[in-house]
Amino acid sequence: MDMPVAATAQGQQPDTGGLNAYDDDMALRALLGLYLSPGDLASLTPAFRRLGGLVHGRLDDLAHEADRNPPVLRHRDRQGRDVQAIDKHPAYVEMERIGFQDFAFAALSHRPALGLDTPVPHAAKYALQYLFAQAEFGLLCPISMTDALTRTIRRFADPDLVARYLPGLTAERLEDQIQGAMFMTEKAAGSDVAATVTAARPDGGMWRLNGDKWFCSNTDAGLALVLARPEGAPAGIKGVSLFLLPRDLPDGTRNSYRIVRLKDKLGTRSMASGEIVLEDARAWMIGEPGQGFVQMAEMINQSRLSNAVRSAGIMRRALREALAVARGREAFGRRLIDLPLQRRQLLKLMLPTEQALSVTMFTADALARADAGEDQGRALRRILTPLVKFRVCRDARKVAGDGMEARGGVGYIEEWIEPRLVRDSHLGSIWEGTSNIVALDVMRAARKEAAHAALGEALSRRMVEAGVEVGLRDRLDGLLARAVTAVGSVAETVDDGRARTVASGLYHATSACLLAAEGALLGDAGRMALAELVIRHKLTPRDPLAGGGAGDGARDGAGNGAEDGAEDRAAADLLLS
Repeated sequence: MDMPVAATAQGQQPDTGGLNAYDDDMALRALLGLYLSPGDLASLTPAFRRLGGLVHGRLDDLAHEADRNPPVLRHRDRQGRDVQAIDKHPAYVEMERIGFQDFAFAALSHRPALGLDTPVPHAAKYALQYLFAQAEFGLLCPISMTDALTRTIRRFADPDLVARYLPGLTAERLEDQIQGAMFMTEKAAGSDVAATVTAARPDGGMWRLNGDKWFCSNTDAGLALVLARPEGAPAGIKGVSLFLLPRDLPDGTRNSYRIVRLKDKLGTRSMASGEIVLEDARAWMIGEPGQGFVQMAEMINQSRLSNAVRSAGIMRRALREALAVARGREAFGRRLIDLPLQRRQLLKLMLPTEQALSVTMFTADALARADAGEDQGRALRRILTPLVKFRVCRDARKVAGDGMEARGGVGYIEEWIEPRLVRDSHLGSIWEGTSNIVALDVMRAARKEAAHAALGEALSRRMVEAGVEVGLRDRLDGLLARAVTAVGSVAETVDDGRARTVASGLYHATSACLLAAEGALLGDAGRMALAELVIRHKLTPRDPLAGGGAGDGARDGAGNGAEDGAEDRAAADLLLS
């Protein structure tokens, strides 16, 4: 768990500049060894290391500059002609080149890249996003949407349409790249897709779309997936269909929709989000009519997983900065990291960070298994995707805020990365479904597909196969069974008021099982200690007024406060040494 930082001169702020985010992350390297074949890991390690070297250097500088210089919408050129151009700062364009071209993020699942003769495994793709997000969150939205749009049309669209656009969507040069987006949200139809009013009418082999899309990220993308209601379609979700909207028509002319304005956002300021009015815009229907949301869910689920991975990356960066400060600063004659309250605070940053890494990697593996046609993989992907979107994105907000506090007053200054981490962290739990929506989706996965039971079985078997010690395994199996039962009960009774609580319980039980299994497989005492911390502080009730020094308060009748405090101090000695 050690994250070294250069010695800090007296009176100066500890600075992580020059660190390699991949070499510095022992946990990520170890988990990649579990999820990738030895050959793939060896082939991809140069790319991981190369990207890791950019995170605290060039990429960090570019992200800071792009955040200070958001894109600008230019409606007309100097001749008075309508151009609807979005001017991006050169720093953002250079980041696009790094993401789309140098590391081929949007194409990794669709063609050979980064030295492999086959598409890159999901675990590696999301590990690269995890690294990139530690410097830049916003650009990963267009990257993820381009990847997800490509996946969606390859699955549902007419083969001729796929053949027309696939080369651009997976281009090797930025100049040839077609970027993707999804235009779904309307003023009165955010998460309630059934309320979509954008209208579609047939026009030869295409359709004409008319409507107002309220939140369109990557606003000037070359292709966008759009939800609309064909003429004569029934009300509700069954009347909504999916369309592929090109920015430029096959004859080279501009499609008939207008970018009304760009949003002035709290975070992800580097990337353009705007409002669009469709005025007889031409588009192709994707797949069967009335299946729009089912098909769009493919793209949404990819974006949800990417959001969780990005949020996990934010937590890693916040933790790394906090550790640098704690090791590099002194107060009252002692290093900050040696002060008991500071050590406890660092553990509270580390625990959700490591939970997020474990569960997002497990989810990426479930996606790979689902894509391979495995029934259990499909069930795991179905419940894990909303689960990580719900809990990881919420945890990132607190970890980023507490990481800012760890640096003190300087951490509130925009010259440092902490303010941007805080602003960007709030995005994950809003886009592609707010916390309430995705918690309810976890319950839906349990109710309709018994995915919670499949998750419980998979985790229990994983601990056995990993060789987790019997006593710990029995405790975790008991907690896991309680979590699975609670989710099943809420799902069956449609007790929506408890959905968030039991979803959190399932997430924590899942992470504890995974951390224990990883610890056993890797011989890593640190991950075993993290599993115990999850049990003590996330899955066991505590009385904040009892004696002892455990986390936010010692446990009530389940344990002894003084013992808990000693266990936490031992964990801190192991994890923060």
